[in-house]
Amino acid sequence: MMAGLLHMQFSNILEVLKMAKLTQMISKKKEFVVDIDKEIYGKGLTDRKHANYEIYKKPSLEVTFCGKKFENPFILAAAPPTDDLDMVRRAFKMGWAGAVLKTTSIEGTKVDLAYPMMTGLEYNGQKLFGMGNIDLISEHHIDVVEKRVAALKKEFPKKIVIASMMGSKQSDWQTLPQRLTEAGADMIECSFSCPQGSMGEDPGKMLAQSIPASEKTARWVKESAGKTPVIIKITPQVTDIVAVAQALKHAGVDAIAASNSIPALMGVDIETFVPYPNLGGKSTYSGYTGPAIKPITLRTIAEIKRNVDIPISGTGGAMNWRDAVEFMAVGANIVQFCTAVMHYGFRIIDDLTSGFANYMAKMKFTSPEQIVGKALKNIVTHDELPRRKVRSKIDIEKCIRCDLCFVACRDGGHFAIELDEDRTPIVNEDRCVGCALCQRLCPIDCIEVK
Repeated sequence: MMAGLLHMQFSNILEVLKMAKLTQMISKKKEFVVDIDKEIYGKGLTDRKHANYEIYKKPSLEVTFCGKKFENPFILAAAPPTDDLDMVRRAFKMGWAGAVLKTTSIEGTKVDLAYPMMTGLEYNGQKLFGMGNIDLISEHHIDVVEKRVAALKKEFPKKIVIASMMGSKQSDWQTLPQRLTEAGADMIECSFSCPQGSMGEDPGKMLAQSIPASEKTARWVKESAGKTPVIIKITPQVTDIVAVAQALKHAGVDAIAASNSIPALMGVDIETFVPYPNLGGKSTYSGYTGPAIKPITLRTIAEIKRNVDIPISGTGGAMNWRDAVEFMAVGANIVQFCTAVMHYGFRIIDDLTSGFANYMAKMKFTSPEQIVGKALKNIVTHDELPRRKVRSKIDIEKCIRCDLCFVACRDGGHFAIELDEDRTPIVNEDRCVGCALCQRLCPIDCIEVK
């Protein structure tokens, strides 16, 4: 009883302090961009490592993509969070600029889901370092999705409703766009990156892995969609991503979504020898998502943007506003979120918009579109990289003597770090080549390479 009363008293005091801080902030009478959850309760849901508490005047986050205005660059990807009308409604009310509804199909299409369908990849104490799923397209066919599109556009006319679709034959690819356009979809996203009908190619092959089939199918969709913008979602699992993008542009599509989840085997139970997820002793390959695939997505976006003049919707691995900035810096116009939402909920939109706005103000950007492609000029071939002499520098005042840099350099580098009698790491500059392995491993960031 006493412990409960003390807890209640402490909680009340904490709430008073929080409100006092909020009142003090408001009394400054300055226009500011700050997530209250981040400012008062901590660093926010999705950006725990980096916190920026400076307050800036709020810039506009509005962007234009395929001729449509988005209130901010953040939308929901086609996935379980967009497979329910009330869930999308709630997301829109919380501030998401748009949503790609989970991929639909023609009536009569068999969608036979198997459960459990989700697997998390745990690493170094992080429960959901990556996520695998054996999910398929939506169990709700076009007749249901038509009604959802119409309902959402009626209730949220300023939100962007993107309908995702997939067919197995020519008539599907031509009928679905017509019906979604008539329902009022702002845009149509086509999944060319899931195993589906062969379209004259090898059975089970992803459509986007065949350039001729992709171009042919894209033309059917574009002709049937009329003036409704068409986005094609592709896979990074191809030999030449630029050739695929060029073929789609040649077919007349309006944008590319780069890129989908990556086929993976999520792990094996070493006692039963059944891979994950275990469905009655059997398993199959999953679609791998989450922060671990971000570098692959960045390369995919950059390769397309550098070689093909076409708008890009970035998707695959973005977990916070910093990731979104990186996606945009290499060429994405808008950014889709899925795994982060499934982990933290729709409420991360507050972190995304406040953090992104704060960053824009700090960097003196007046529009998100000024960020798009800004990093591309700094991506060169290996032959074009500057060659200069660099060495590791250790800040001994910060060093905690964990020995990680010593072991890494001894067994994985150039044996350029030695330990003195106090186990303080000392860099041998004659042996150090500046590979930066020690810097990447340092848990407290006390090593520079310069």
